[in-house]
Amino acid sequence: MILKNYRINAFNSQNLLGNPACVIPLESWLSDDKLLKIAKINNVSETAFFIKKKSKFHLRWFTPDIEMDLCGHATLATAHCLSYHLNLNSNKLFFDSKSGELSVKIVNELYQLDFPKREPVECILPKEIYNSLNIKPDKVLKSRDYLLVYNNIEDVINIKIDREIFDKINIDPGGVILTSKGIDCDFISRFFTPQSTYFEDPVTGSSHCTLIPYWSSILKKNEMIAKQLSKEGGQLICKNLDDRVLILGKAKTYSIEEISI
Repeated sequence: MILKNYRINAFNSQNLLGNPACVIPLESWLSDDKLLKIAKINNVSETAFFIKKKSKFHLRWFTPDIEMDLCGHATLATAHCLSYHLNLNSNKLFFDSKSGELSVKIVNELYQLDFPKREPVECILPKEIYNSLNIKPDKVLKSRDYLLVYNNIEDVINIKIDREIFDKINIDPGGVILTSKGIDCDFISRFFTPQSTYFEDPVTGSSHCTLIPYWSSILKKNEMIAKQLSKEGGQLICKNLDDRVLILGKAKTYSIEEISI
């Protein structure tokens, strides 16, 4: 079996590389073991697999380690693959996923993700995460991911995490988001995942399901510009709705390959 493998950079802009994802169309589902092996070989933070399902697409995301319940940048990359490479003649795409129905609307050169909102609530940070941080957060909240809020952007930029301590956490914390107000944008963030192949994610769409409602309430704004300050970096346009969030970004294809199964 020969499969097309599209390598696409999501949430990239003119001077930023964004977050690479692989996108693989399937006629029918392979075993979970094979999907995970392909994701390991691709060696990017997420590989998206999809099959056509009537008027929708069934979409799944795999890291080199596990299957994820939600991934923003690989969803954006999938929409780019369908629209740009597979010539799907529609400006709105619908996906079934582990996080329910998702949609992507194509607006000029932007892909608008319609994702579930994940409101964070204040909580206590597990000692493994707290002790691993050289700079302690000013506030701690959680939805799927822990949200660590800092009053100073320099603290987020200069954070050092002792991974040996960080990885000892014995519960599934999702990811760990570090955030503060921005200088040339509304807010900034970084995203880390314990016990994972890719420790820091370049640009994380799903974390903005939590970041958007939080910063909307703080800044009293429903439309915001966000930046993720990884080495690769990326920019996101964010909109806060009643029970959903909209996340907009660009995509660019890096390469198209064939893989033999």
